[in-house]
Amino acid sequence: MGKVVALQIAFAARMDQRAVEAVVIRDGHGITGDRYENARHRQVTVQTLEEIALAEAEHGEPIDPFHTRRNITVDSGLLDRTPGARATFTGKDGNIVELEVVRDAAPCKLLEDDIGRGAKLAMHKRAGVVYRTIRGGDVSLGDTFAQHGQPERPD
Repeated sequence: MGKVVALQIAFAARMDQRAVEAVVIRDGHGITGDRYENARHRQVTVQTLEEIALAEAEHGEPIDPFHTRRNITVDSGLLDRTPGARATFTGKDGNIVELEVVRDAAPCKLLEDDIGRGAKLAMHKRAGVVYRTIRGGDVSLGDTFAQHGQPERPD
């Protein structure tokens, strides 16, 4: 389980991201105001500081989570990259946002420009996860993040 430590959105591809304190995630649409809002599958991206630390160790230099271009950063854990696995964000008010893994996120093409040569390779399999929205709501700094694996299927 982890806590949300950063939230970022960009209005369009290649635009600078901006840090925000909260986002609204809509069912089947993703984050309101983000470049991937209304995308079919790539609706929310999540990364962890623990995975970034592993990439930093390989890269030999700091990797600023802000420059990885992911929407949500949580403080700890390794992400389940299994397609169909579920994850939730729970707010202080009990609001629950549910996401489903689509795929492992490829490192952003802009990484080398912002962080330096070799950063993209170091972030391979550590660049976060792409999710689709199952149940939307608000996500704020400090909210709890939990992974739940594959949902049970009726026989």
